[in-house]
Amino acid sequence: MAKASEIKVGNILRYNGELVTVTEVLHRTPGKGGAFYLDKFRNIKTGKIVEARLATDEQVEICRVETNDFQYLYEEGDYMVIMDNVTYDQHNIPKSLFGPAVKFLKEGMNVIVSFESEEPIMATAPNHVELEITYTEPAVKGDTSSGALKNATTENGVEIKVPLFVNQGDKIKVDTRTGDYVERVK
Repeated sequence: MAKASEIKVGNILRYNGELVTVTEVLHRTPGKGGAFYLDKFRNIKTGKIVEARLATDEQVEICRVETNDFQYLYEEGDYMVIMDNVTYDQHNIPKSLFGPAVKFLKEGMNVIVSFESEEPIMATAPNHVELEITYTEPAVKGDTSSGALKNATTENGVEIKVPLFVNQGDKIKVDTRTGDYVERVK
């Protein structure tokens, strides 16, 4: 347990029985009455923002979270099987923790997962991945207005928009946060 005055942005707390991450800490000293903290928390499971008014000596529980690199092995139903790179222990992580970036994961890729007492609470895919184009329409000569895009299918079945000069068999870099094409890889 810690005092509210010891909370820092980025800490993970157990607040009202839920795991939250601290996004904002404001100290207020009104002209009348005691000082207090006005904090904003983001619920880790639901993503909802919660505001809390805490007295300076109020007790809060700061959770101990371990964050490590893991290797993504394979998909199993609603779970992703990952392996610890040091101990070779395998864990099942719910797909929902990765968010929309889950569709860009390839076997053997490194991911970052955070555990709070053996329970996975957060998972992060790499910001950029390299994927091979398995299908795309050939570009038609003369169809070169600036910024023209066409549909392409990647090796893991994801459809994205790519520039006209990208062909089948090319490797491209994709931003997993937005799903956008970044560049062609040599």
